[in-house]
Amino acid sequence: MRNTNLKNFVLLALFVALIVLLGFTPLGLIPLGFINVTILCVPVIVGTLFMGWKNGLILGLSFGLTSFISALIKPSALVATLMAASPLCVAVMSILPRLCVPLSAWAMYNMLRKDNENIAVSVAAVAGSLTNTVLYLGLMLLFYVLNGIDAAPVLGLIGGTALIAGSCEAIAAAILCTPILAALRRVRKQ
Repeated sequence: MRNTNLKNFVLLALFVALIVLLGFTPLGLIPLGFINVTILCVPVIVGTLFMGWKNGLILGLSFGLTSFISALIKPSALVATLMAASPLCVAVMSILPRLCVPLSAWAMYNMLRKDNENIAVSVAAVAGSLTNTVLYLGLMLLFYVLNGIDAAPVLGLIGGTALIAGSCEAIAAAILCTPILAALRRVRKQ
C-alpha cells in the first residue's frame, strides 16, 4: 500500500513538473500576440484519466497557477488590459476554468468508456479542452464588462480565438491524449 502511494505521489509530481515546464516554455504556451494557445490541457486530461479526478484537480490547479504566474510575467495583449484593471479577475480567470477541465474530462470519459475506450478518451480530451477555452474566454469577456472595459473592440478577437485556437487545442488534445494514456496504461500493467 505504501509503495503504491509513493508511486502515485511521484507520478503526480511528474505531471505537475511537466505542466510547469510546458507553462513556462514556448512548448506549452504558444504566443500569438493577442492570446496564448496552449496544450497544457493535455497533461491535465491524461493525468486525470490515469490517476482519477481528485489528482486531476491538483493538475488543474497547477495549470491555473502556472497560467496566472505567466500572465503576471508576460501577459498577452487581452490579458494585460484586464490585469491593469483587476489582477484578482485574472487570477480567477486563470484558475477556475482549469479546475473544471479535469471534472468535465472525467465525467465525459466515464459516460462513454463502456462503449469504446479510445473514443471515450478522445471525446473526454475534446470536452476538457473546450471547457478550458469556453470558460477562460467567457470569464475574460465577463470580467471586461464587470470592470467597465469596453469589450466591443475585442469581441470579434475573443470569438475568433475561441473558434480558431479552441478548435486547434481540442483537436491536439484528442490526438495526443489517446496514445499517451494507452502507453501509460501499458507501462502500469508491466
